[in-house]
Amino acid sequence: MTIDPKLNVNFYLVGFMGTGKSSIGRQLAKAMQMEFIDSDSEIVKIAEKPIKYIFTQEGESEFRKMEREFVVSGHPETGCIIACGGGLVMQEGMIDILKSKGVLICLFASASTILKRTSSNLNRPLLNVESPEEKIAELLAERESTYLQAGTGIYTDNRSIAEIVEHALRIYRKQAAMFP
Repeated sequence: MTIDPKLNVNFYLVGFMGTGKSSIGRQLAKAMQMEFIDSDSEIVKIAEKPIKYIFTQEGESEFRKMEREFVVSGHPETGCIIACGGGLVMQEGMIDILKSKGVLICLFASASTILKRTSSNLNRPLLNVESPEEKIAELLAERESTYLQAGTGIYTDNRSIAEIVEHALRIYRKQAAMFP
């Protein structure tokens, strides 16, 4: 599927960790010939510290501040696919900021799928707890209503990356064509 070259508004992917934002984002960037940016990776580069360190030494609030700064002014205004951190949209006003900057979709997955996808990654500070599955379920419950407001949702459970990318491209085409 090719994209009209005039449609180069940024494309923001949000959702819980492990829903596929980075994997899907990379494939979208390739298909759309746009730059892929992972907000967490960019924050690590800017801060010159791993996220785990920022959380433990400076606190989650400092990390959230860095996320907001990145979204507001830390990346190009057009031509990018941006995979955002899982908690980004929980910040007050962030959904509106993202929607003003580009097309926004939210990826979803079940708690069991998220656990499978994230269990081997020790750099997930929110899951470095005794029962990661319980923590995932708790955080999903807390965030669900906000994620549902974040834009068109795509469920990633039991779907191929190619299928999800095709779905996301259809959404992008429609919404980017109407973007101010």
